[in-house]
Amino acid sequence: MEIKLDDLTGPEVALLISEHTNSLAELSPPESTHALNLDKLRQPEITFWSAWEKGELLGCGALKDLGEQHGEIKSMRTSSAHLRKGVARKILEHITEEAKQRGFRRLSLETGSLDAFEPARRLYASFGFQYCEPFANYIPDPYSVFMTLELEQ
Repeated sequence: MEIKLDDLTGPEVALLISEHTNSLAELSPPESTHALNLDKLRQPEITFWSAWEKGELLGCGALKDLGEQHGEIKSMRTSSAHLRKGVARKILEHITEEAKQRGFRRLSLETGSLDAFEPARRLYASFGFQYCEPFANYIPDPYSVFMTLELEQ
């Protein structure tokens, strides 16, 4: 598996991000859906990676610089054809290492509170992420769970 910096221009990535935003919109009301579309992922404070194998897109993830040595994981998604193959784990490892290299002291994320998000919450917990209060511009929301990880340098 190759994880590479992505410019968000490829049709495969556009399709995966569309799948991501559409599936999340089905699970949560609009005011509780925090997934970013392609345009919002192109912000300068966001770095986006895609994972590939033999020319096939496996998944993606992004890191948003929140300032003050704090990063946020965004747009973690595994292609439905590659679930439970370790794709998300590899992308999360990559993002975590990148955050450490950038000197971030903390890495946080927002994910869903519904049962459909349980595998994601278990993955994050296996990396040491702990539940926390809302961060950055988030507010308490019954559809959201917030997690954070203090990074060792």
